[in-house]
Amino acid sequence: MIDIRALRDDPAGVKAALARRGVDAAEVDAVVEADAERRRCQGRLDELRRQVKDLSRQVGQAKKEGDEAMAERLRAESLRVGEEERTVGAQADAAEEKARTALLYLPNIPADDAPDGAGEEDNVEVRRWWPGKDTGVPEPERLEHQQVPHWEIGEALGILDMERGARLAGSMFPLYRGVGARLLRALTAFAIDRHAPAYEEIRPPTVVLSETMTSTGHLPKFADDAYHVERDDLWLIPTAEVPLTSMHRGEILQESQLPLRFTASTACYRREAGSAGRDTRGLLRVHEFDKVELFAYTTPEAALEAQDDILRRAESMLQDLELRYRVLDLCVGDLSGSSARTFDLEAYAPGVDRWLEVSSVSWFRDYQARRGNVRFRPEAGGGVRLVHTVNGSALAWPRIWAALVENGRQEDGSVILPEALAPYLGGELFIKAP
Repeated sequence: MIDIRALRDDPAGVKAALARRGVDAAEVDAVVEADAERRRCQGRLDELRRQVKDLSRQVGQAKKEGDEAMAERLRAESLRVGEEERTVGAQADAAEEKARTALLYLPNIPADDAPDGAGEEDNVEVRRWWPGKDTGVPEPERLEHQQVPHWEIGEALGILDMERGARLAGSMFPLYRGVGARLLRALTAFAIDRHAPAYEEIRPPTVVLSETMTSTGHLPKFADDAYHVERDDLWLIPTAEVPLTSMHRGEILQESQLPLRFTASTACYRREAGSAGRDTRGLLRVHEFDKVELFAYTTPEAALEAQDDILRRAESMLQDLELRYRVLDLCVGDLSGSSARTFDLEAYAPGVDRWLEVSSVSWFRDYQARRGNVRFRPEAGGGVRLVHTVNGSALAWPRIWAALVENGRQEDGSVILPEALAPYLGGELFIKAP
């Protein structure tokens, strides 16, 4: 969350920064007012506590002097003040909860160099890559035999069965078969091998506590997009970013430990509540999917370098997978609530003739760390500071799977996969119809 001190000291500056994201000034004012009410209540509560303590001392002094009448009057006054203390205490608790909740709903302050814009149409293309670009090969055209969507390719080859997936779990839950399932395993092994040992491999739980979801910013604002196990008050993770962000929640790290880098392969679950009716065919938008995540705790000074490292890794994997892709610098109107700066990677899928987002690489400043209370002790001394967090997908597999089979489709309907996956597929890169 945003530092409350910034709101107290420079509310106009925070309003201007968040206005770039379309946040109404009234939302900021509501947080400032709630915080002011909390501080007023707390000030009155502290004063009442001092009065009770002082009255208790006076009661003891009166009894010591044998003045029982005075002691009784002071005791009665102490009871009255004590009752007011309990009332104001409840008001202070309510004001604190209101201020915290209002603050949790405010998005992060965007980076100064994040592009302005209202939505995805205003994102800025930074660069694009395709096989052979470095040797002067022109960007390829969409070939006729590639103009078949992956769900038709998958069905024809017997490697994707959306109908049976829906029969088991409902729509937008895919079922991979045979080589299609093995391709998912191969991609995961390929990714983990690429990132180790620089990133420590973690296998976190895929169900987490509410406070774990709150630390990343997924709660309370985006609860409708998550799967909630109400009986146990647990949440299915939408991304491994969620448990990785909270691995050191409530801890103070030493600067010498930073950066801490983690990678995790997990199933991810998203209800996609805000996208009803969009991209419901095939693997373009699914409720359950596998993804390899990269995550780092860093000092503020090293955060952008950490973001660059994750972005380079994701790009190098797309290049090894021989997929044409582009890098987008997301405008402020398309940033996630927690992000200060995000770069998206989109792979081109000729069968659906679309650029598909396969990775988002984000820098969150101390927004998540403040929610999770993850701090570090500087080597140079001074007070503890909040870490910065960075994360990115490397990579998310359903759309990579789709792009691979569409780009690899041959004129006879078979599919050839990239050489980089040969060690993970027993050298068999050719998929033909059964």
